[in-house]
Amino acid sequence: MSLSIHTIEAADPELDGLLARPKLESDEALSNTVAEIIQSVKTGGDQALSALGQRLDAQPAAALWASEAEINDAKNLLDDDLIDAIDTAIATIKRFHALGVPKPYSTETAPGVTCQAQWRALDAVGLYVPAGSAPLPSTAIMLGVPAQLAGCRRVVLATPPGPNGRADPAVLTIAERLGIRHVLVAGGAQAVAAMAYGTETVPAVVKIFGPGNRFVTEAKRQVSLDIDGAAMDMPAGPSEVMVLADDSADPQFVAADLLSQAEHGPDSQAVLVTDAPALADAVSAEIDALLPRLARADIAKAALTHARALVVPNIQQGLEVVNRYAPEHLILASDCAEEWVNRITTAGSVFVGHHTPEALGDYISGTNHVLPTGGWAKVYAGLSTADFMRRMTVQQATPEGILELGPKGARLAQHEGLGAHQLAIELRINKARGGS
Repeated sequence: MSLSIHTIEAADPELDGLLARPKLESDEALSNTVAEIIQSVKTGGDQALSALGQRLDAQPAAALWASEAEINDAKNLLDDDLIDAIDTAIATIKRFHALGVPKPYSTETAPGVTCQAQWRALDAVGLYVPAGSAPLPSTAIMLGVPAQLAGCRRVVLATPPGPNGRADPAVLTIAERLGIRHVLVAGGAQAVAAMAYGTETVPAVVKIFGPGNRFVTEAKRQVSLDIDGAAMDMPAGPSEVMVLADDSADPQFVAADLLSQAEHGPDSQAVLVTDAPALADAVSAEIDALLPRLARADIAKAALTHARALVVPNIQQGLEVVNRYAPEHLILASDCAEEWVNRITTAGSVFVGHHTPEALGDYISGTNHVLPTGGWAKVYAGLSTADFMRRMTVQQATPEGILELGPKGARLAQHEGLGAHQLAIELRINKARGGS
């Protein structure tokens, strides 16, 4: 049996242990190794970046940068069906994310005092597109579309070299479609360091987006703590899915959904929560039947060693378990799924009903697949266009406005003992009253 099945109630103290994520490898040795890589790139620039690629990448890059010709001609290496799928995904993701472009707003907070919020695109951003056991062109779309919609002036896309030492043609095709002309053929912590601090040819960015392995994740964390480095998008860890299902769910669908996360990596987590014991048994049997059909079956099997099926007394308790876990991906497999959505308070992305696999969101539905993991969905949201922008407030007071709010502002400054603050206000009050 592939799933470890447990009958549990939401109030049981052992639930925390059953919901525990696989431990992240963030030990002292990893931290020190990444710090050394970062320092090497900071001091050695392009030469160090190339040398680290020669030493650490499975296949060293043929060149640090994809040429204009490579970017423009990459589509010729793809079949028409794949190009059509890429174009469709770009269109659906652009359609959804365009609605998330933040709108400015303005109000008169008091007579003569106007306050505004305006949005500005981040000037330069770095997009990390993994290519470990397989390239992930879908991530290039998820990162590149909102960067384009936000209007970021400079975008650097970093991706590890493939077996031929060059960037994946599908990733290059997406870059060409989105107007990204800086494609750095480098991966790992060294690519993160290059984008964070800049080199002779790599422009420094202000924020780095995208998933990656433990070295990439640790590098993003370290550079985000350095004022001279670059911010990061969100905390990230192994991928995860939780399926909340009742007896109306299709066991084969649920099994495939759990496997779609398990095949990501041996540390991925897949959890089924159900009030139907027979469904848990049927899903486990379907997993056993489907596994031999997967090219990445060995990886999925490793992840399934810490997969769980939690059988709860009722769906209300199942919803409590979901909100406690705060899954990256949540699938609601029920005829009643639409009724459950408003009772979900913590999840990265929710997939409603029997015909909405999590894999649809990974590629083409329109939402973003860069999501908070490890329980961070309690406070973080999935990537959006707003993440590629920053909000700037603007305020303006007329003489009427300084007379309206100034005296109360000066009184607050006096209470805090900040005399210059008080003086800056009172001088203007005096001027507005006709004083000299």
